Amino acid sequence: MVLKFITRNKHTILYGISLALLLFLLKWLELRFIIIDHAFEIYIGFIALIFTGLGIWLALKLSRPRVETVVIEKEVLVEKNAGIVPDLKELEKLNLSKRELEVLQLMADGLSNQEIADRLFLSLNTIKTYSLRLFSKMDVKDGRRRLIKVRS
Repeated sequence: MVLKFITRNKHTILYGISLALLLFLLKWLELRFIIIDHAFEIYIGFIALIFTGLGIWLALKLSRPRVETVVIEKEVLVEKNAGIVPDLKELEKLNLSKRELEVLQLMADGLSNQEIADRLFLSLNTIKTYSLRLFSKMDVKDGRRRLIKVRS
């Protein structure tokens, strides 16, 4: 059936194929002459497309945050001195007085020297003396905070 169609319309099919080849040849020649005549503009267009793509890629890469910050919120219950049990053997070795032990516990609670003095109804100098004795008994090298001056 297909063979009969081809044999009957052989001249029409050959004429159509030859017209298609001629049209393809003419378009190819036209395109070739356009490219030759406007080669400089075509090269500039390709270079512009390459640099545009490179600029977009670079902008996306540089504007992306380098560190992602994740915020996690949790409810935390903190009790002072929770789970802190004094070691009685170590306390006996240190040979601390009752008042020194009170000062040490208040220091462990994070109170300042002035707050400790107010709570124990003692002077600030007395608390500093107790602190120095505690530091010497416990072999603390430097119990004071140092202020470092930055020179500009």
